Amino acid sequence: MIGIVGGGIAGLAAAYRLQQHGHEVRVFEASDDLGGLAAVYETAGDPIEKFYHHLSASEGTIVDLAEDLGLGDRVKWRYKTDAFYVDGVVHPMEQLWEIAAYPHLSLYDKFRLGMLVLEIDVRSGWPDPDGFADIEDFEDVPVTEFLLEQTTENVYRNFWEPLLDAKFGSRKDDVSAAWLLGRVKFRGERDLLRGEQLGYFEGGFHLLIEALVEAVGRENVVTGARVTDLDLTGGEASALTAETDRGTESHDVDRVVVATMPTVLEALTGYECEIDFQGTVCSVWSMDESLTDVYWLNLVDDAPFGVFIEHTNFVPPERYGGEHLYYTASYVQDPGEDRWQMSDDEVEAHWQEGIADLFPDFDPDAVNWVQTARNPRTAPIYETGYLEQVVPYDLSASVAEGVYYAGMASRAQYPERSLNGGIEAGFAAADRAAGVVDEADDAPRAKKA
Repeated sequence: MIGIVGGGIAGLAAAYRLQQHGHEVRVFEASDDLGGLAAVYETAGDPIEKFYHHLSASEGTIVDLAEDLGLGDRVKWRYKTDAFYVDGVVHPMEQLWEIAAYPHLSLYDKFRLGMLVLEIDVRSGWPDPDGFADIEDFEDVPVTEFLLEQTTENVYRNFWEPLLDAKFGSRKDDVSAAWLLGRVKFRGERDLLRGEQLGYFEGGFHLLIEALVEAVGRENVVTGARVTDLDLTGGEASALTAETDRGTESHDVDRVVVATMPTVLEALTGYECEIDFQGTVCSVWSMDESLTDVYWLNLVDDAPFGVFIEHTNFVPPERYGGEHLYYTASYVQDPGEDRWQMSDDEVEAHWQEGIADLFPDFDPDAVNWVQTARNPRTAPIYETGYLEQVVPYDLSASVAEGVYYAGMASRAQYPERSLNGGIEAGFAAADRAAGVVDEADDAPRAKKA
């Protein structure tokens, strides 16, 4: 039997893949819930994820898996709406003419910004469409230095810096230009007239989690089972110990896939990962009314949260029984920050004041409910030299024979962590554990309706 530590999407994907290779598996999940960051709240209609999710056009592996599990018709692609909030005004920034009308960038600023988004290097003074072909060439280049060279000071201050502040906060100066270039590639193609399409599971991403659990077999997935020890005697994995409500259990294993955060990997094996992670505080708001016309609102403002997302401007409110649903969220780089130290009630009260400051017509009495989730490690900080710190899928050489890793510190979660990356990491570790390695499986594949 191959043991899987962690019942998030990477662990479930690894179990599914190993079963396809003919192996017996058992998944051990410490919490009572499966799916990790894809856990949900109930609404008047479909459930909604506690932390916002969508698919980019480059994320083909998750779409292929949905097809395999009979959910292909549930993946819906819609054109999103993006905007920047500056000085009390919402500026749409998705379609070509909206970008052209944005008053806080000059025509030359927009040209330089456009060249970067189209992955055309103009730093030499001559457009080079292949200048960013290998993002690893930019691993040691700080993102701020790169942006000031590739675009302009004004583009940096009025476009990129607010996005970097929202994404990385106090750690933004440590981030690598390779992350940004990879992020541009990750987002996929744009229609110059209609903008960018994003994908979403009709009914929510939990449908994929449920389908994976059913495919693996509920009898092979154990919740409330915290793995506390791996027996690596003799330089190979032979057993794992799990704490459950029934007591301490020991299970013989042939191999083990650790599909959790690297802190768990270190506790179980001693393998140290140097990657720094940041946490997230994220609130979902249910209201009777819409506050904006856009899905994703970037804030060039001193709002107490980093982004404002009106989910029901992307997925229709009819899917949620008519509720209008919003996300307010902030990344947290240091657990000593006020946002992390506040109680959920304090966060919600503080953020409600922030919503009122942004939208004068906001009526607190129109809030039906609000729920706040937090996780101390929701995303890596993609600092310079990040790839040197990635944890290998196969840890036979550095830990013991039969130990594999498929957590958020895996190569598949670069240049951006995602559910698609979790599936790719699970597949890659499973293929190695099964002795079947196809390098093409590690590469993202574009798939779009």
